[in-house]
Amino acid sequence: MTSKSLRVAVATALVLLVVAPAHAFRCGTRIITRGDPAEKILRFCGEPTSVQTRLSQRAFVDRFGRVVPTLVEDIVIEEWTFNLGPHYLVRVVRLENGYVADIKYLGYGF
Repeated sequence: MTSKSLRVAVATALVLLVVAPAHAFRCGTRIITRGDPAEKILRFCGEPTSVQTRLSQRAFVDRFGRVVPTLVEDIVIEEWTFNLGPHYLVRVVRLENGYVADIKYLGYGF
């Protein structure tokens, strides 16, 4: 391996260690990931720009991960939007029953 390709490999590895995973985002020095409670987001990120709430139903999943199609559970789905300004991407955090289920990035804020 040449010295130039070694430097590129080391630089790439360092960047990958610093960047948050695609299913996570930073609030200051803290990282928000799937499974985190809503209270953690509020504590580290503050209030969202907007909140949309809806109720949904899905098949019940037991504690072993098995789907029980004859049982239906109600879930509260909230989508919290964080618009941090024109220099940052807008983040949409979907919460299910108060826990982070998904994180999406939109275009730059305003």
